[in-house]
Order: sequence, then structure tokens, then C-alpha cells
Amino acid sequence: MNIRPLGDKVVVKPAEAEEKSAGGIILPDAAKQKPQEGTVVAVGNGRVLDNGERRTLTVKVGDVVVYSKYGGTEFKLGGDTVMILDEDQIYAIKS
Repeated sequence: MNIRPLGDKVVVKPAEAEEKSAGGIILPDAAKQKPQEGTVVAVGNGRVLDNGERRTLTVKVGDVVVYSKYGGTEFKLGGDTVMILDEDQIYAIKS
């Protein structure tokens, strides 16, 4: 993917939505929950602080992250759906 986010923005490829419920019922598209985790595919170069210094981001490309359910902007990039999030909309890095 050729995308370079600006500042403290992070591009995340969401994980696939679950196809089946915990009980084994196949879910239609309308019943699937929007995923809240994904893989970081690009990061910006950091936020510029009031004193002019740049604070680097905590996340890096390849990290699997948990992010805000209603945060970010979703769009198509090369046939894939990706999210652009502010770093503060990312809640955790999965290990």
C-alpha cells in the first residue's frame, strides 16, 4: 500500500468480522459486528508539541491494535478497506 499518514495518524487494516456466532450460527452481513481490532499498515511521523519537538508514535507497522468502535475514517485503498485513526483512538496493542 502506498499511503503515508500525517502527524499522529495511523492507518489500520481491520480484522475480518466473525462469520459465525459463539453458538455456531452463521451471521448475515447485517448482524456482523464492526471489528474493533486490526493490523497497523502505516504510521505518521508524530505529533508536533507546543515547544516544537516531535513526539514519536507508540505503535509501529505490524502491531495488532484495539481501537475505538466509532473512531477514525474508513475508506478503500487498493481494494482493501482501511481505517485512519488518531493515535489516541487506539486503546491497546495486542501481544
